[in-house]
Amino acid sequence: MKGQEISPVSRTKEEARRSYDRISRFYDYFAAPFERKYAQMALEQLSLKEGERVLEIGFGTGHCLQRIAQSIGQSGRACGLDLSPGMLEVTRRRLSKAGLMDRVALHCGDAAQLPYEDGTFDAVFISFTLELFDTPEIPQVLTEVKRVLKAGGRLGVVSMSRENGRSKLLRLYEWAHRRWPRYIDCRPIYLEQSLREAGYEIKSKTKIKLLGLPGEIVIGIKA
Repeated sequence: MKGQEISPVSRTKEEARRSYDRISRFYDYFAAPFERKYAQMALEQLSLKEGERVLEIGFGTGHCLQRIAQSIGQSGRACGLDLSPGMLEVTRRRLSKAGLMDRVALHCGDAAQLPYEDGTFDAVFISFTLELFDTPEIPQVLTEVKRVLKAGGRLGVVSMSRENGRSKLLRLYEWAHRRWPRYIDCRPIYLEQSLREAGYEIKSKTKIKLLGLPGEIVIGIKA
């Protein structure tokens, strides 16, 4: 991967955890306008089925995890992993209100070391989270995901992307990320290339625009 061109992640995971805990109650107000539409689009492309076992990494305030739980039905099982206890509590309240906690298990943890057995899940979903990991950790996360996927399992990722070309707006955003990394924490990565290098077969790729910034939805298959 062209790691030398990707902006580094300078804050620690403990700093990230504290940051997301602080904003967990307000996150929907500023993230929803541009994230949720594409996350829902990616979930549609992941084509979840009733009875499947599905993991979401970085579930945030739980909107997608709620949809996952609805898609898999009572015979399915969903798991959610997030770094932030604050986000977990917001999601727990959302799922409890929707009557879905009986089919969902929530955990706090780090996706670089997933607390699940090999071959557990039919599908894994990651929405605007993979780009939060520092460049050397991205292959580690994707390898861990592949470990917990069943043979032929699907991985759906939506992310800011550098694979859609360069633009003045992208360069400005990357400058802002380097200048204020604790506040502008996402940065574009080489998404499709990362999945290919981790050994996934690419099923589909969709280019998107996030307030003018390039992004991608990529569906990969564990070969």
